[in-house]
Amino acid sequence: MINDMQVRKKKKRKLNVARLIIVILALLVVLGGGAAFGMIVYSLQGLPAWDPAALDPSNATEIYDKDGHLITQLGKEKRVLVRIQDVPPVIKKAVLAAEDVRFYQHHGIDLRAIGRAAWADITGGGLSQGGSTITQQLVKNSFLTPEKKLKRKIQEAFLAIQVERHFTKDEIFEFYLNQNYFGEGAYGIEMASRTYFGKSVDELQLDEAALLAGLLKAPSAYSPFQDPDAAVARRNTVLDLMAKYGFVSPAEAAAAKTKPLKLNTEKPSHETYPYPYFVDYVTDQLVSRYGEARVFREGLKVYTTLDPKIQKAAEAAMAKASNFPTAKRDKNGVLQPQAALVVVDPHNGHIKAIVGGREHTQLRQWNRATRTTRQPGSAFKPIIAYGPGIEHLGMSPATVIDDIPLKYPKWEPKNYDGVYRGLITIRTAVSLSVNMVAVKVLEKVTTGPAVEFARKLGITTLRPEQEGLAMALGGLSKGVTPLQMAAAYGAFANQGVYVEPTAISQVEDAQGNLIEKFEPAKHRAMKPTTAWLMTDMLRTVVQQGTGTRARLGSRPVAGKTGTTDKRENNWFVGYTPELSCAVWMGYDDATISLPQGCYGGTYTAQIWRDVMSKALEGVPVRGFPRPGGIVSATVDAKSGLLPGPLTPPAHLVTDYFVKGTEPTEVDNTHVLAEICPVSGLLAGEYCPERVAQVRVNTGYEVPPFVKDFAERLPTKTCDVHSLGAPYPGNGTGPSPGLPTLPPVDGETPPDEERNGGGYNSPDNLPPADDRQNDRGTWQREPGLLDLDRILRP
Repeated sequence: MINDMQVRKKKKRKLNVARLIIVILALLVVLGGGAAFGMIVYSLQGLPAWDPAALDPSNATEIYDKDGHLITQLGKEKRVLVRIQDVPPVIKKAVLAAEDVRFYQHHGIDLRAIGRAAWADITGGGLSQGGSTITQQLVKNSFLTPEKKLKRKIQEAFLAIQVERHFTKDEIFEFYLNQNYFGEGAYGIEMASRTYFGKSVDELQLDEAALLAGLLKAPSAYSPFQDPDAAVARRNTVLDLMAKYGFVSPAEAAAAKTKPLKLNTEKPSHETYPYPYFVDYVTDQLVSRYGEARVFREGLKVYTTLDPKIQKAAEAAMAKASNFPTAKRDKNGVLQPQAALVVVDPHNGHIKAIVGGREHTQLRQWNRATRTTRQPGSAFKPIIAYGPGIEHLGMSPATVIDDIPLKYPKWEPKNYDGVYRGLITIRTAVSLSVNMVAVKVLEKVTTGPAVEFARKLGITTLRPEQEGLAMALGGLSKGVTPLQMAAAYGAFANQGVYVEPTAISQVEDAQGNLIEKFEPAKHRAMKPTTAWLMTDMLRTVVQQGTGTRARLGSRPVAGKTGTTDKRENNWFVGYTPELSCAVWMGYDDATISLPQGCYGGTYTAQIWRDVMSKALEGVPVRGFPRPGGIVSATVDAKSGLLPGPLTPPAHLVTDYFVKGTEPTEVDNTHVLAEICPVSGLLAGEYCPERVAQVRVNTGYEVPPFVKDFAERLPTKTCDVHSLGAPYPGNGTGPSPGLPTLPPVDGETPPDEERNGGGYNSPDNLPPADDRQNDRGTWQREPGLLDLDRILRP
């Protein structure tokens, strides 16, 4: 009896659960239906008025410079209309396969396609088309914005049904083929055919038709002019779809895939527009933010940061043949070597000028200033080594590092000229671009803090686990762009504040309503004192180091040269209190070296000077603002400590420090020692003559070829003389065993550095007149210069 009751209770509970589920499902259906109905009603309230005339082409986007003057228009449509009956079947089939295979079966919306696209999104694969039909795409381009919202999709579906009621399928297809934007300024299938292949649409082959159909998905991403590999991959996807849907045989699709790209090399006359590389960059930014349809159809008003005066100066410098080594065209007809530059206002991030190459031959051409990443060579040292050393370790321009050979388990860096200078200050190392010192500074800082310092300057692609200490010499796995380098150096000019660069100040719609105002992000990247000390050292580079060709008379200039190991890349990155500019030169084929005599201190510095001299015409000369907390002190140039009783006058140097980091200890490295004039070693018990000399005691040996070898205290005692041994000297000249110092004055400095493992021969150096300081000679040691007197305005 009890068991029967329990069974009945269990059955009753099961029945209640089932009823509950049914009730909940019914309630959800009712509520869901009500919500869906409400959403539809809400969406249709803002539905644009039905106007067949909207299917005609729309307004062009206007681009303005920094002063509000009109530069050019985007989407000022040049098209050639074509009738649907004149479009060859191969084009129709390619477009249908790529965009809407059931176009002639549905009535504006395709539930199958929507489901197929949703499933592809869930599973993440397949060759499926998108969920929007050709009719929906036409509606979106003609009536609506491209934003991906449910309300817009409901409106799109409703208007697509309206279009299907008013026009035949062929009429809709004709609208679609004539109206769509195919990239590179080409509107409609006929203009696209002429732009990409230089022929009419009725002459297109299968592979060409598939490429054009593939562009409809994303004209910028799949442009064969911008990215040939992506264009071919998309073309092949369309060919696979055509075979899948039976429009061509698998054999025909396979054969078409093997066809190489044969693009139109003639630039149509309508493609010319002013300041093309700057306009191209702005266009790319707009398309990335708002989409192709909105940019090229909605008549936006775009206010940019372009300074026409600076842009014209930049374009003129890049067109000047004397600013380049002997040029020739490569197999693609492109002038080589190439170059690129960017000018930025470091205080607000406004990009003033962009030139991405020596010539501009097509719409939205590859922009080397913003898209090409190359190794920066020694131009990267302030970002990864010296800046972090000052910021994190309290180093100063007078910090002393021993420039002697280094050897690591898998790497043996070298100085570019094979010369090792011994104990030198960081200021000297920066001005002469000494590699060993940069490596040692980064080693002291360690890669973690150094990479974080670079990240704050906008360099976010470093891979320290791969690059290691080679980063100190610009050995990067990815490289940097001129835009990144100009912005990074801009933080030194802006008292340590990094401002993200922008080319757009604000965007309005066709009626003048504000869509977006661009306020560049900014943050403190380093202390103001770090920025100023780094700037002061980079001024030395231009005044008497490797960057003298960038001088601008009395105007203060700070900058750094950069040359990679085999001269594949030359850089000059520099700034004044007003502007920051980065210049790169090299071949598009990154494996080709620039000719002998090409270094960061030659052609790139010349281009920088040409641009900046014109850009700053009429601008009052002013200095870099000096922050509080900077003090000067005179120190021993061989130890970096306060001068000691034995510090010779030639080893005194005056330089700057962050207050509190100046030395407090007195030099004890200079010692008085008795030297055997024959062997040059410490005098032994049996040396017949001995000379008392002040030497530098480092406690370790260095190779004899280190330039200050003769100034160091020997670690060994004379082994020439012994009891009863004859004296080999004749007393008439220099002792044969005593090393001779190289001459101090008249020694020419090297022009440029090298990263990696190689170095230049003396024959590679530029003419001597470009490697002398203002007095026509070069001081071997910075201790012979009163830097406080010479370098200050």
